[in-house]
Amino acid sequence: MGEAIQLNMRITLMRHGEPRLAKGRWIAPMQMGQWIDRYNQSVIEDNDIPAECPLAALSASTIVASTAPRACSSARALGELPFMQEAIFIEAGLPFALWKAPWLPSQVWAVIFRLLWLFGYARGADSLAITRRRARAAAERLVALAANGPVLLVGHGIMNRLIGKELQALGWLARNRQGSRYWSMGVYEL
Repeated sequence: MGEAIQLNMRITLMRHGEPRLAKGRWIAPMQMGQWIDRYNQSVIEDNDIPAECPLAALSASTIVASTAPRACSSARALGELPFMQEAIFIEAGLPFALWKAPWLPSQVWAVIFRLLWLFGYARGADSLAITRRRARAAAERLVALAANGPVLLVGHGIMNRLIGKELQALGWLARNRQGSRYWSMGVYEL
């Protein structure tokens, strides 16, 4: 009698490296649109990459990154490995407002507007509901890629978390959850 072969599929969700972007600048909420544009065009700093990140890339059959420059430059920093770029994995959009005051550091506004987004405010960005639907499609895309071997996604903090939840809804087990730090990884297996 033949023994059943157990297929062990793996998807790793990695957050990009630290973006090269001026920090601490105080701005009005209406300036956040420009800040978001600069952030979305930023590449990563040349910081040390944790050793487990290139190892994760080497063990992947497929590497895919969002089309954001910070994700693509992170994928390139993992070594001379080929990777695909797909817009479905781009970060959840950050809303902003047209208020002229108060002035706060841009990073503080980013946190405030992300919290507002979680509660339904989405001016200038897709809503949480639309982003969750995209995360579901992104998770299904990763599952399809995982049929050919382990997959590494070089993506983003919020979107990776949403994709991870969708993978779990599809029956994947979280071996470890992605942290909030740059280069952090979450691993999902089926």
